Amino acid sequence: MHIAEGFLPAAHCAVWYAASTPFVVHGARAAIRQVREHPENRLLLAAAGAFTFVLSALKMPSVTGSSSHPTGTGVGAVLFRPPVMAFLGTIVLLFQALLLAHGGITTLGANVFSMAIAGPWAGYGVYLLLRRIGSLDVAVFGAAFVADLVTYVVTSFQLAAAYPTPTFGAAVTKFMAVFAVTQVPLAIIEGLVSVILVRVLSSLATDELTGLGILTRPTAEEPTHA
Repeated sequence: MHIAEGFLPAAHCAVWYAASTPFVVHGARAAIRQVREHPENRLLLAAAGAFTFVLSALKMPSVTGSSSHPTGTGVGAVLFRPPVMAFLGTIVLLFQALLLAHGGITTLGANVFSMAIAGPWAGYGVYLLLRRIGSLDVAVFGAAFVADLVTYVVTSFQLAAAYPTPTFGAAVTKFMAVFAVTQVPLAIIEGLVSVILVRVLSSLATDELTGLGILTRPTAEEPTHA
């Protein structure tokens, strides 16, 4: 993730911008609607964005032209759904490119597609599946873990498409193998941190999480009869 400025050919940058733009526009509308209809969730929305910014700013050098780090997008996808995360993730990546030199402007479309679109959608799908058969902790861990790993799988395909040496398949395998050394442990750590965050939010923002469908409302006890 965070493919560096100028590392992708111009045609590839254009393709990834075109692929990402509809998701980001839809996400911006979803975020605006969320704030308008549920103003009580503004702080929670800001917290999801801040969590993504902080975790994804923890940069570790990896494959040439890229870096390894947690993404923080799984929690945001669980709380506000993937479309909103596409918008929040784009803001995070833009600020990181401008202020921290993580990623770049020409490669922003590619980075948005991997971290703010593909990762959150994959993580949210896993969350829905695990929530039906397991606890909230297990579902949140799975969402964060998968969102992180899928981000790097997509990044591997992006890099392999730009540098298919000796073949595209061999390049994908090479990039994924190198990323896995650092990314699998980071994904596990991110999953655990995400579980802790949701537990804290469950005690501090119970009503908001209940309204978002993360927590269930306790059922009233049936009155006893003499």
